[in-house]
Amino acid sequence: MERSLALIALFAALIAALGLIPKFSLAFGVPITAQSLGVMLCGTILGARRGALAVLLFLLLVAMGLPLLAGGRGGLGLFVSPTAGFLIGFPLAAFAAGWITERWRSVPLGLASGMAAAVGGILVLYAFGVTGMAIVLGKSWGEAALLITAFLPGDAIKAVLAGLITAALARARPRAVLSRL
Repeated sequence: MERSLALIALFAALIAALGLIPKFSLAFGVPITAQSLGVMLCGTILGARRGALAVLLFLLLVAMGLPLLAGGRGGLGLFVSPTAGFLIGFPLAAFAAGWITERWRSVPLGLASGMAAAVGGILVLYAFGVTGMAIVLGKSWGEAALLITAFLPGDAIKAVLAGLITAALARARPRAVLSRL
């Protein structure tokens, strides 16, 4: 129990630390950041439940006003901005990535976690992100989906990195990858 709590807090801090990498904002208000890699890693390393809890802890801190998102942003206002759908989708993306990694035991961990990161961190996250952008920006779902195509190459790279990092961690410290215990 204590180990789980410590890892949940550690991975919430990892997501925050990835926000220190300078952001690149697109014209419609959604920045390209490294924080979605942290969300993917929460799921692939910690598993579905713990990964989602780590992201929820991070979002709680953001909602309380701590400037943990890329560019030093924080506060409740972000949950009604163009990024709201992505923020709401973060814990579900981590859960999906963790759930898939936990279930695909017959597939090598690097491949399973890379695919899980792509499903959770791209498909699930984009479903919420596009929906949120469509609502906040007053666009159709298709128009909002076209706006986020700029994210696809970077997020595909992050999914591959999540698979490689998870597999490397499992080789170095097998008991650290809770999604496979």
